Amino acid sequence: MLSPKRTKYRKYHRGRMRGKANRGNEVSFGKYGLQALEPSWITSRQIEATRRTITRYTKRGASLWIRIFPDKTVTARAAESRMGSGKGAVDYWVATVKPGTVLFEISSVPEEVARAAFNLAAYKLPIKTKFIIRNDI
Repeated sequence: MLSPKRTKYRKYHRGRMRGKANRGNEVSFGKYGLQALEPSWITSRQIEATRRTITRYTKRGASLWIRIFPDKTVTARAAESRMGSGKGAVDYWVATVKPGTVLFEISSVPEEVARAAFNLAAYKLPIKTKFIIRNDI
């Protein structure tokens, strides 16, 4: 599972996901991309499940780039614990995704293979996504 080696703070505020992504919204490395259409938190487990789906479908013949990284902690209180006594312990890591963010990129496979791989991968994510093709190639 992805998580940072170290962070400035151990626990983060929830924050807000307003507006569209103005960076990380174009295919930069590969030929095809999977773009988010909704704002959401995507957990490190979901990223890993999606990565495994893509690599297995392409039989490890594709170059894959993961364009998001889970760098924010989400805390959870113990079950049936009383109110008060501070913020809960770190439970898992998430990547904050805005609409327009390119989540994954792929190259060195035909378009129909990339489409099918990203279609399977989209089932692993909690948001609506779109298949996009790089413009300048």
